Amino acid sequence: MASTLTHNFNILSPQQQDVAKMLLENGQSHLFKDWPAPGIDDDQKKSFFDQIIRLDSSYPGGLEAYIKNAKRLLADSKAGVNPFDGFTPSVPTGETLTFGEENFIKFEDRGVQEARKAAFVLVAGGLGERLGYSGIKVALPAETTTGTCFLQNYIESILALQEASSQGESQTRIPLAIMTSDDTHGRTLELLELNSYFGMQPTQVTLLKQEKVACLDDNDARLALDPQSKYKIQTKPHGHGDVHSLLYSSGLLKAWYDAGLKWVLFFQDTNGLLFKAIPASLGVSATKQYHVNSLAVPRKAKEAIGGITRLTHSDGRSMVINVEYNQLDPLLRASGYPDGDVNSETGYSPFPGNINQLILELGPYIEELTKTGGAIQEFVNPKYKDASKTSFKSSTRLECMMQDYPKTLSPSARVGFTVMETWLAYAPVKNNAEDAAKVPKGNPYHSATSGEMAIYRANSIILKKAGVQIPDPELKVFNGQEVEVWPRITWKPKWGLTYSQIKSKVSGNSSISQNSTLAIKGQKVFIENLSLDGALIIDAVDDAEVNVSGSVKNNGWSIENVDYKDTSEPEVLRIRGFKLNKVEQQEAKYTEPGKFSFKP
Repeated sequence: MASTLTHNFNILSPQQQDVAKMLLENGQSHLFKDWPAPGIDDDQKKSFFDQIIRLDSSYPGGLEAYIKNAKRLLADSKAGVNPFDGFTPSVPTGETLTFGEENFIKFEDRGVQEARKAAFVLVAGGLGERLGYSGIKVALPAETTTGTCFLQNYIESILALQEASSQGESQTRIPLAIMTSDDTHGRTLELLELNSYFGMQPTQVTLLKQEKVACLDDNDARLALDPQSKYKIQTKPHGHGDVHSLLYSSGLLKAWYDAGLKWVLFFQDTNGLLFKAIPASLGVSATKQYHVNSLAVPRKAKEAIGGITRLTHSDGRSMVINVEYNQLDPLLRASGYPDGDVNSETGYSPFPGNINQLILELGPYIEELTKTGGAIQEFVNPKYKDASKTSFKSSTRLECMMQDYPKTLSPSARVGFTVMETWLAYAPVKNNAEDAAKVPKGNPYHSATSGEMAIYRANSIILKKAGVQIPDPELKVFNGQEVEVWPRITWKPKWGLTYSQIKSKVSGNSSISQNSTLAIKGQKVFIENLSLDGALIIDAVDDAEVNVSGSVKNNGWSIENVDYKDTSEPEVLRIRGFKLNKVEQQEAKYTEPGKFSFKP
């Protein structure tokens, strides 16, 4: 035993002593080399072991398993082992849907019925710092017409699904689990409490806090001490793959299964379009009986987004998995595809783009996690000082990704995908204004600017398909990004959850001009022969049926440029590059149940 630890052994509790022995047996004696004699810093020594015990209990198999996994993965990394060695890629089977077509509507209707048997899991461990926003990402407004934040949008969408799927039967409460981190846990809880959980019952929502993992100093997987304290292990996030072990160890999955639920839907923190794609995707899972369904969008060859790929090993194993874009092209070239990742006759790669939204069938999911304890295949990405690969520039750690769950499944598992058009399903907010402005022309910006404009674009296209006359968009530049500007159309999820629902509420000959704003905040709002040139807000309680028609003309809301460096403007506007100036509007409020007609 390391001599400095021997002297201190008796100040430790029996549990701490066991952990100390485990560390020594696994090559970690360096952690104690500068420890002083008993009586000096004893409280800090005990708190060191408290941290070790926390790290041990939050990792499947404990710290010993973490160190062993790290040694194996670091050796593979040093040797340059190719994780895809022996695998041949091919295009997997899945469903490609076009919005508004008969097939799409059929799957949407089925998905709404299935939603009463679903639970949702939001992976929300991130702050908005990278975006130039100091809050948590889920508190960021998805769009500024109504100021609805991402979390409110998600919860209201789940509540709309909950109501639509009940169809007169006693309403089931669809549960929502949110994976948080040290950075976001308190602020997520505060956001929910300040807003009365955005209409959900507090008992519907469970927060699961993700712990970090120990950092590694070298190829021998020696744990890294915090540069500020010899009594603290340096830690970093382990990745969103932890969501599986958290759901498993919390007992939530079993509780959901016992309550008769069948599906778990995983989604990310800042995609304002996501719920437009969920009903049809869930319908695909139910119809095709997929154990795993990855939501995907058409992907251009070599685009910086992972491709859903079937990998078949020479020993007969096969899996359907996300392969990162920088690995897919060389993998194809090495497997008899001399041109690598190229577009097919459709103009897109045959390997659809992974958007990190998963639908898992709950029963097979629990069976799998019972075998693995929720552990997901990990990877390590050390930054070496030089080509000898003997030392690191800075400490590293093991990481895991939520979408790597299928890697451990048996070949008999039914793993598929659902491809939706990008305009409908995918507009994440993950780049700040400066980085987005550097994106090559034609590639997605994935910024707050493009994310908000994508919501208006999707809503405009949907209404256009439902028969409303809407002009083509204008191109404008905000924060150095050229985006399509459509009329600013928003609605609450309960107004238009599915295409069938929207079509049933729009009739006659309606038109919305390019510079118009329309916000529908109500459930039973019907649009018939409306001509809108300006701003119109309809705000109605659920039992107020409002028929909206006639001609509305006013000066509306104008869009004004905001420079992202202009600190006189709020962060949420600076990161978008524009603000809405509410020059003039017509607003109709209906606070009582009944039938009403709005005709200016």
